[in-house]
Amino acid sequence: MNDDSPTTGSAPGSGVAADAEEFTLDHGIDPDVYAKRWYSLAVLCLSLLIIMIGNTALNVAIPILSEELQATNSQLQWMIDAYSLVFAGLLFTAGNFGDRYGRKGILQAGLLIFGAATAYAAFFADSSADLIGARLVMGAGAAMVMPATLSIVTNIFPTHERAKAVALWAGIAGAGSALGPLASGFVLEHWGWSSVFLVNVPFILAALVLGAILVPRSKGEGDTPLDYLGALFSTVGLSLVVYALIEAPANGWLSPHTLIISAIGIGSIALFIFHELRTEFPMLDVRLFRISAFGTSSLVLTMVFFALMGTFFSLTQLLQLVWGYTPLEAAVRLLPISFFMMLAAPQSANLAEKFGKSRVVGAGMGLVGIGILIISRVGVDANYWLLIGGACVMATGMGLAMSPTTDLLMSSVPRKNAGMGSAMNDTTRELGGSLGVAIFGSLLASKYVHGLEGMLTQIPAKYQEIVTGSLGGAMKVAEGVKKAGAPAEVIDQFVVSTKQAWIGGLRLSLVIAGLIVLAASAVAFFLLPNKAADVEELERAAQAGGNAEPGETGAQAEAPAGV
Repeated sequence: MNDDSPTTGSAPGSGVAADAEEFTLDHGIDPDVYAKRWYSLAVLCLSLLIIMIGNTALNVAIPILSEELQATNSQLQWMIDAYSLVFAGLLFTAGNFGDRYGRKGILQAGLLIFGAATAYAAFFADSSADLIGARLVMGAGAAMVMPATLSIVTNIFPTHERAKAVALWAGIAGAGSALGPLASGFVLEHWGWSSVFLVNVPFILAALVLGAILVPRSKGEGDTPLDYLGALFSTVGLSLVVYALIEAPANGWLSPHTLIISAIGIGSIALFIFHELRTEFPMLDVRLFRISAFGTSSLVLTMVFFALMGTFFSLTQLLQLVWGYTPLEAAVRLLPISFFMMLAAPQSANLAEKFGKSRVVGAGMGLVGIGILIISRVGVDANYWLLIGGACVMATGMGLAMSPTTDLLMSSVPRKNAGMGSAMNDTTRELGGSLGVAIFGSLLASKYVHGLEGMLTQIPAKYQEIVTGSLGGAMKVAEGVKKAGAPAEVIDQFVVSTKQAWIGGLRLSLVIAGLIVLAASAVAFFLLPNKAADVEELERAAQAGGNAEPGETGAQAEAPAGV
């Protein structure tokens, strides 16, 4: 047993029990909360799992949606990014709200909103617009849930246990992202696309009931006013930048529409930074980015989820539309990604302790980049072992990188502002995921349309928009024309040509993404603090930001969790 750990289970009134109570109070934790902390963590991880499955479960249904709803590439991207975009845009506001009014209440309300939107998508959505709208509301609910889970975790565990708890939390986040496609692939084998939203319903109900019993109350110190102007600037800025990226292939990368929307979005982000530097109660203290642990950790987490979500968006279409697998077959073939991520994540804390955080995170990001570049060698002819080999290298790197960077980021923020740190951690993930889908999808779509230019004149005008809109649309056209009696050799050539054009776009997006992640690997290796040096820097950052030691605050910094 760790010498710092209190002995639990002693008879009431014994000296050991008194020592345990003194220990927990010294760490700002109510003794009753400390006693059931692992049960609380299990419920918090279940709530997180719901959100992460909801984030990725729709990926496997993308090829079906492109055919049944005749959704364009842009609409398909919005089905994914509507969730992530609102999620990212509201995280700081939700984290701030939880710090002020109570994290448990925000968590429960978020689960209810998420569940209601999930039910609407399952039973009532019958068009691309309906589905995108439901995903927007789901993202709002998710934004209330995710920062609350991590904020509570950092407040119910003392310092010597927090790294392990955060590693489990991060492992669940990664595993949930990978398990979502498997769950949806299974239900798609038996029911329609709307069934993917029903996967989460029993888990939502369980999380609500168990959360009411096992999750303690937790809130920040004082009544800090909400930063509504900051919320407005950040939401508008992030939304418009991602919107410009998604719509650029259709509108033109240098068109006035794209440039104006991009300029307004970037301008809003600049106003957000300016406002946060001047306001007395910022939703994000941007001065924290001066701390290498905070700024570099944020970059690393953004790049991890940029790679994860962008790759999933592409690979589910590759497996189903190009290689011909069913949704379940595709999901099963991606399952090793989850296994390797879960295998690597728990080892990251020990490796970071032995070799240093910067080396482990830098190596992990390097593996992510190398894995993506390996996947970029796939072609029209199925080569599963090449794909899964690269994907498992990528997943191992993600597992190694996520936990140490999450722990460093949270340790950079005073514990009374845990909601701010948690929101930043979650925002990097969702922003990275949004950018991944937007950039992967936009590069893929642009190259795909360019590859079709030589054959568009041979396609009837009424079909051209459908064919250029998405590969799923092109396959639907091929199926319809074949039923109408077109020569088989003509159809076969059309299918091969469209698949080759799509593969060209996939390769371009993967190569560019791989190089970006490798650059982030170098940044992590050189800029992340290492072992003893990071402790001193984080202590100085916390003293400057909240007059409390980072990640370890006594009663003077925050009331004990559960009080």
